[in-house]
Amino acid sequence: MDRDYIVRVTAADAQIRAFAATTRNLVEEMREIHNTSPVVSAALGRMLTGGAMMGAMMKGEDDLLTLQVIGDGPIGGMTVTADAKGNVKGYANETQVLLPASAKGKLDVGTAVGKGSLRVIKDMGLKEPYVGQTTLQTGEIAEDLTYYFAASEQVPSSVGLGVLMERDNTVKQAGGFILQLMPFAEEAVISRLEANLQRFPSVTEVLEAGNPPEKMLEMLLDGLSMQVTDTIGTGYRCDCSKKRVERAIISIGRKDIEEMIADGEEIEVGCHFCNKKYTFSVDELKGMLAHTR
Repeated sequence: MDRDYIVRVTAADAQIRAFAATTRNLVEEMREIHNTSPVVSAALGRMLTGGAMMGAMMKGEDDLLTLQVIGDGPIGGMTVTADAKGNVKGYANETQVLLPASAKGKLDVGTAVGKGSLRVIKDMGLKEPYVGQTTLQTGEIAEDLTYYFAASEQVPSSVGLGVLMERDNTVKQAGGFILQLMPFAEEAVISRLEANLQRFPSVTEVLEAGNPPEKMLEMLLDGLSMQVTDTIGTGYRCDCSKKRVERAIISIGRKDIEEMIADGEEIEVGCHFCNKKYTFSVDELKGMLAHTR
C-alpha cells in the first residue's frame, strides 16, 4: 500500500511555490468511516486533499485550518479540518447522495454541492481566528479554492484536485496540487506556467499512470527549475476524546443539559468526523452542569 504524502517545492528562483499530494488511503479511510456514495466520496475527497495541502502551508505547530462548504445541492455542506502536520478529517452533511454522471461522464460534484459559499478558518493561536469567505464558483472544489486564494488572500494560484473511483465504489486514486505565484513573479515565468497547465492532463490521469506527486509537479513546472524543499506524510486522523465531547456538551448551555438530566437516561454522542460514540451517565451530566454558567 503506497503511503499518502505531500511534497512541497519551489521553482523559478522561488517565484513559484507549489504543493502536490497523493491521498488515496486517507480518502478511502474517510469513505469507509462515513460510507459515502461515489459522488460524496469525490467531493469530500477533493476537499480533504485540498485541506491537507493548505494545512501544510501553515507555519505554527498548533495551527488549525477548517474548510467549510455550504451549498444548496443535495450534499448540503461539508467540513474539513487539517493541521500543519498532515493530519486531516472531514464529514459531509449528507453521505448518500446519488446523481447521474455529468455531461463529461464524470461524477457530478458541482451539482451535488450546488451554489453557496466557501469559508476558510485559520486558527493560529491568536485572539481571533482568520476567516475568509468567498462564493462558490463551480462547486467542484478545486476552482472554488483557486478563486478563494485570489479573492481572499490575493495570491494568484491554480488548484487541481481529483478522486477516481473503482467500479466497486472504493477509491482508486486521489490527489491534487496547489501552485502559487509570488508577487515578484516575472511575465515569462507566468506564461510558461500557464502553458504547462494547458498541457497537463488531469490529477487522476497522472496518478493512474503510476506517477508520484513529484512527477506531477515536474510536469506542471517543466522548464522552471523545480526544487523539492520538503515531504510530509498525510493521513485521516481524528483527535476526538471523551473530554472534548464533554466540553462540547458544556458549551451548549445549562438549559439543554438540565433537560437531558430530567430525561433520566444516559446519552450517547457521536463524533461527526470519525463516528466514534461516547456515552454519558446522568451523574456525569450533573457534573457538567456545575461547569456551565
